[in-house]
Amino acid sequence: MINTTYNALLYGMAGTSGLTLVWIMVSVIISVVMRNIGLQPFAWLFTSAEYGLLYMTMLGAPWLVREKGHVHIELLTAALPTGLRRLLSRAVAAACVLVCVILTWKGAELVMTNIARGDFDTRAYYFPRWMLTIAFPLSFGMMAVEFSRFVFGQELMHSGEAGIHE
Repeated sequence: MINTTYNALLYGMAGTSGLTLVWIMVSVIISVVMRNIGLQPFAWLFTSAEYGLLYMTMLGAPWLVREKGHVHIELLTAALPTGLRRLLSRAVAAACVLVCVILTWKGAELVMTNIARGDFDTRAYYFPRWMLTIAFPLSFGMMAVEFSRFVFGQELMHSGEAGIHE
């Protein structure tokens, strides 16, 4: 039950990230067309693209960790013997977990501060700031879980094969 719910959230966030990328493309095209025909683009178009960049990045990141879609260099791990490569890969993943846990904590503090102060983003429309910053603890928390899979699970984050393998 928990695993199913977690996976649904992970893939839902990834799907939302993809749809957000489409929206950013559409909003930029609409803005450019409006400018070219002499109209002033709607202020909310630009603001929604800015928000979209944040949400797209944060919501898609945990899925990218799961799929090993993040950037990492295999040059060193390819040169190591299997046992040492496994140890290094797990140590790197553990360091990633630690960083993600710290960023989850600080992100949660930021959300709580935004709520306590009643902060609003007031550029194109009034938008509670916590609705923007909630992406930080959610995404970094889920990235910590995904990196933990490489620390404690069977699969390693690093393949030990240098070069492009797609």
